[in-house]
Amino acid sequence: MKEITFKPSGVCCKMMTFEIDDENKLHNVNFTAGCNGNLKGIAKLVEGMDARYVSELLAGNTCGNRNTSCPDQLSKAIAENL
Repeated sequence: MKEITFKPSGVCCKMMTFEIDDENKLHNVNFTAGCNGNLKGIAKLVEGMDARYVSELLAGNTCGNRNTSCPDQLSKAIAENL
């Protein structure tokens, strides 16, 4: 199991941690700061899912007038670690 810590930029979340197992499945996704309820929901929804699929699904999602979002930053973190 590969443990990843990622510092996102341009979003409210200050830190993301997650694990990718040998079958490229996501586990234990955790966000520090940000929109607590929404990020907990995302973490539950992606648990056990294929990391590449989640990265592709969340890529390009924006938040308000920002050109990125916490899901988009998670996508980048996953892509960098596949």
